[in-house]
Parts: sequence; C-alpha cells; structure tokens
Amino acid sequence: MIEIKVIGIGGIGCALLPFLARYLNYQEEPARITLIDGDEFERANADRQAFGTLGNKAKVKATEIAREFQRLAFRAVPEYISEANIAQHIQEGDTIFLGVDNHKTRKVVSDYCEKLATVTLISGGNDFIDGNVQLYMREGGRDRTAPITRYHPEIRTPQDRSPAEMSCEELMARGAPQLLFANLAIASAMLNAFYGIREGRLTYGEVYLDILEGKSNPVRREGER
Repeated sequence: MIEIKVIGIGGIGCALLPFLARYLNYQEEPARITLIDGDEFERANADRQAFGTLGNKAKVKATEIAREFQRLAFRAVPEYISEANIAQHIQEGDTIFLGVDNHKTRKVVSDYCEKLATVTLISGGNDFIDGNVQLYMREGGRDRTAPITRYHPEIRTPQDRSPAEMSCEELMARGAPQLLFANLAIASAMLNAFYGIREGRLTYGEVYLDILEGKSNPVRREGER
C-alpha cells in the first residue's frame, strides 16, 4: 500500500490532489491518501481553491475526490500538524506532500522526518509569482537529500507561528495574497518530483520557479544522491 499524506489543502493542495489521485488510481499498487488540514474553506479564496461546499478543507476535499477515484482509499484529518500530534499522522515509509504557508510547520515536519528511517518529503511553497519545491528523502536511516531546513535559515529558525499556535482571530487575519497560476506551477513541480522519485531518476534536491520569467531552475547539492 502506497501511503500518501497531503498536509495543507489550500491553493497548492487543491491543485495537486486531483492529478495525484488520477495517477495513483491507475497504478497496480493500492494507495491511500490522507488529507490533513485544520482550516475551513472561505469563499474569499474561491479564486484559487476548489471546494464544492463550506466546511473543513480536509473533510470536504476527501469526500469530493473519493467519489471520482473509487479504487483509492481516502482519509481526512481535520487538524493542523503540530509537534504534539505529528507522530500520530506520519509514519515510516510515508510520502508527504507539504503545501503549507508557514515556516514553523515546515520545520516541524522536516525535523520529525529526520527521526524516521525511510520517508519522502516533498515541500512546495510560493509567493505571488514565484516559489520553490524542496525534496527530503531518507532511506535505510540515511539522508539521500538534505533536510529542508539545511539551506533555508528561514525554515531552520522560523520567525512565524504555525496555525496550531494561533487564535481564531489571528487565523482570520493572516495570509498573504496568492495567485492560482503560481499554485498550479508549484503543484505541478511537486508531482514531477514524485514521479522522478518513483522512477529512480530524480537528479535534484530543490527547484526554483518563476511563472513570469518562465524559469524552472533545479539545484543539485553536494552529497545528494
């Protein structure tokens, strides 16, 4: 069973999930996709997030997408990932798609993955027109690529807080403008990396994108294999 965890069902998660599910639905090996997000869909974000109804994002999207891809198993976790609950939701051998908008959660997930023997973390994020995708892979207790904290001090020492640490008022007030097309580009790059990993042909640990410049710049660092 392929175990997939998708953390963050916002603009990137909504762009990524239908195509990830379509690909896995036609593979021979069965797969389960767990959607994790404590947030509620707001109509103000309908320009880049696709939900048929209001409610918790993980629950709504899992229900919607399960109707189309019935060969797959879906599970919804209506919680924000935190240090307190991460061990309940991420296990050995998981492939994790991380599409959150804060560095604190990225650090929590990356730090926990460092404790596992085998795990694949694909993290994507963007500003308005540009962004990046980072890969962290461990196999047999050894790093194949660097943790996402190593070359990014803003993740290693985050100055923000995760949604799990915020009040309802703070959650309502947070958020920088996002663009649908940038979300789509990052989601596509995350799926490209997933396919490259499955084929054993991935040659980079990070890729930078800029949709107006038409740039997609992969970076392969020393020691990555």
